[in-house]
Amino acid sequence: MTSFNNDGRFTGKMRTGAEFLAGIKNDGRQVYYNGELVDDVTTHPAFAEGAKTIARMFDIASDPANADLMTYKSPTSGNPVSRIWQIPYSVEDLKARRGALERLSEESFGYFGRSPEHVATFFVGFASEPEVLAKNGRQDLADNCVAHYEFLRDNDAYITYTIVPPQIDRSKPAHQQEPSDLYAGVVEEREDGIVIRGAQMLGTGTVYSDFVQLSTITPMRPGDENYAISVSIPVWSKGVKIFSRRSYADGANSMFDYPMASRFDETDSLLVYDDVFVPWENVFVYKDTDVARAQWFEGPAHVMGNNQAQTRFVTKLRFMVGLAQKIAEMNGVDKLPPVQGLIADLALHAATYEGLLDAQIAKAAPNRNGVYIPDKQITYAAMTQQSRMYPQFLDIIRELAGGGFIQLPSSVQDFDNPDMNNVIQKYIQSPNMPADERVKFMKLAWDCIGSEFASRHTSYEKFYAGAPFIVKSHLYREYNFGKSKELVANALAGYDKKGRIDLPTSAIEKAS
Repeated sequence: MTSFNNDGRFTGKMRTGAEFLAGIKNDGRQVYYNGELVDDVTTHPAFAEGAKTIARMFDIASDPANADLMTYKSPTSGNPVSRIWQIPYSVEDLKARRGALERLSEESFGYFGRSPEHVATFFVGFASEPEVLAKNGRQDLADNCVAHYEFLRDNDAYITYTIVPPQIDRSKPAHQQEPSDLYAGVVEEREDGIVIRGAQMLGTGTVYSDFVQLSTITPMRPGDENYAISVSIPVWSKGVKIFSRRSYADGANSMFDYPMASRFDETDSLLVYDDVFVPWENVFVYKDTDVARAQWFEGPAHVMGNNQAQTRFVTKLRFMVGLAQKIAEMNGVDKLPPVQGLIADLALHAATYEGLLDAQIAKAAPNRNGVYIPDKQITYAAMTQQSRMYPQFLDIIRELAGGGFIQLPSSVQDFDNPDMNNVIQKYIQSPNMPADERVKFMKLAWDCIGSEFASRHTSYEKFYAGAPFIVKSHLYREYNFGKSKELVANALAGYDKKGRIDLPTSAIEKAS
């Protein structure tokens, strides 16, 4: 049983958006921003609109009208629970799960990367093959993880993670950092639990979440055992300190001028764990460098989590294709073959990526527990494409927009000045779009393509799964080189240096 004081926020049923907001309001979480401790993340200008976006996701999931799409019955309580927690025992389960993930991603047009469904799907992976956590004899810790997964599922909780150490001196392993508590790790073991001290990044979305998983996805070396852990911590726990980067929502002068940044900035944070107590029941990996790594890649967690991320990315690509098409129509060039060719390039990327998502589900296979896991080779192929594809999307849309992004009014207030408004209405218009609508649309497009918010998303899509060479290493590990080598061997075996043809057995069988 998960141990903490929940102050009544969890009642064993799905939460509405209002209940989610009430749960994180003034709950003691320590969020630091602009030199101050934030009193209430649900009302602070830097975080309020992001909180509302997440609340809408809870409303969508808990709305009885969406029950078939968004929920299934808990195997333990029998109550409806969100499909983001569904362990798939068939391809049909994976498709149903995808439908729920897609609907949630549409609420932010694919721009909320660490919304409630993201880390939830990693815990689906942990619970789908707990044998990985128990591989070195710690069945108790594996049982803890499954119990925590069930608690999160049945109480509609929102969990994020910090699984990368801060960028201090990457040439040294964790245990050689000076001082030794730079990276978050165990500093004390007690009868009832452990004490954590140090920092970890990037707590994307953690200003809003109920729990944060502290672990590591980076390889550990001998001597790093104190940092080779996986635990879950209530965000409001004593000693958890969240240092948020500058909020793009806070920097937006109006929603009209920055419609994406003002509503969909999930924020990223450095988390400092200042002697945080974690009871044993919330510990899933303990001082085990092997299992700390295995939890992600030997079981299905990494694939499950990235299946969600790729579902979100498909929504984002669809949205961006829509931006490009609307820009072309607005400027009256959508019938020109060169313009159609550019948009077709975007459609090619989007359709290809969606096909990879379809394929990884269609080719899913059961693991040792009968849980259907998306195809790993296709998952990592898609992940590799993602970091390449996204900058290309941005470049093509910039090419379509040309100088249109640059000639926009300075702010929505320009419309309030009669002289300035007259100029806007006359010169910033399109044949099929009046000035007010054109400016509104181009402000939206700029916030997706060229603003500081947009720049953060370029970095996010490039690095959220790790540096590109790391992502490629996952594909290298999972690609079926055996089949490729077999084809080459068959080709070599089919002839000799005298030109005699001897078809390999496999080719003869196919021919017959």
